[in-house]
Amino acid sequence: MLTNIPQTLTDYTFIDLFSGIGGFHLALSSFGARCVFASEWDSYSAETYYQNFNLLPKGDITKINSEDIPKHSILCAGFPCQAFSVSGKQRGFEDTRGTLFFEIARIASYHKPEVLLLENVKNLISHNNGETMSTIHSVLTDLGYKVHYSVLNSSDYGLPQNRERVYIVAFNNEIDSQNFKFPEPIHRTISLNDVLEESPRNAKIVERNDIHIYKEVSTDVDMFGQKILYNRPIQIGIVNKGGQGERIYHPTGHTITLSAHGGGVGAKTGLYLINNSVRKLSPRECARVQGFPDSFQLHHLDSQSYKQFGNSVSVDVLQYIVMEIATVLHSQSLSKVTV
Repeated sequence: MLTNIPQTLTDYTFIDLFSGIGGFHLALSSFGARCVFASEWDSYSAETYYQNFNLLPKGDITKINSEDIPKHSILCAGFPCQAFSVSGKQRGFEDTRGTLFFEIARIASYHKPEVLLLENVKNLISHNNGETMSTIHSVLTDLGYKVHYSVLNSSDYGLPQNRERVYIVAFNNEIDSQNFKFPEPIHRTISLNDVLEESPRNAKIVERNDIHIYKEVSTDVDMFGQKILYNRPIQIGIVNKGGQGERIYHPTGHTITLSAHGGGVGAKTGLYLINNSVRKLSPRECARVQGFPDSFQLHHLDSQSYKQFGNSVSVDVLQYIVMEIATVLHSQSLSKVTV
């Protein structure tokens, strides 16, 4: 998580829909924005959210009237992605989880916030031959928003995790957003090694006779002594037949995409060769590769922590996007003062 952020959004409020454990909350509040409402139907995630922000999210958003939600400047939502994910059945809007996008539209239609900041899986763009994204774009446009979207990879924004997600930023038409742009990759040199815990007690070590290491990565510096930038996962071996959750990676590279589900011995985190042992990541290491600070309190059940970070947003990526949003909003404020 980025620190020492300029407090450029102290006059802005936001709501946190499908809030999970608060990735959006961390990103927006780091700029001084204030959360006035959160909603999350998973009780375990709501526990973690309350533990960290002293704000208990309301439950099922479909049961909450728009008029009962406080007025706000920014609407944030990492709306459920299973309906669009390549690892799911990809039923999209036929799936009840897919229709939850229209809850966002309902609330935006009533409150007309200045900005919508949404996140979903990369496959949302290509789902149903592009029709799903076209529907989202059309709905938001009809509501009076200028829509921008792009696929960004957490690996390109200072986090050691290969995680591609589509980010949607929609500005109310009353705001001049023609100069908005998504942040350029920062190409920070970072690897999994940089965020590892020292002998974590809750990182499962794999001990079995079908581990096969077929590649060595002996150093992370080049012939000139400069650190090599491995900004993607480096697979070096397999367990069993090397299926999903059975691939082993080197900590000089990045992690695979954390997942809330998935099978195999390395389910949810992947497997890594660390200190001559093959193991999964610990919950705290998962938090770090998602950009959560060590001050963030984890759920007391490791199983829930793994699920929560697999479902979460990458905080640093959001912060870089919010920097660009804040630039647009600041310019808008200056133009009003000038007029």
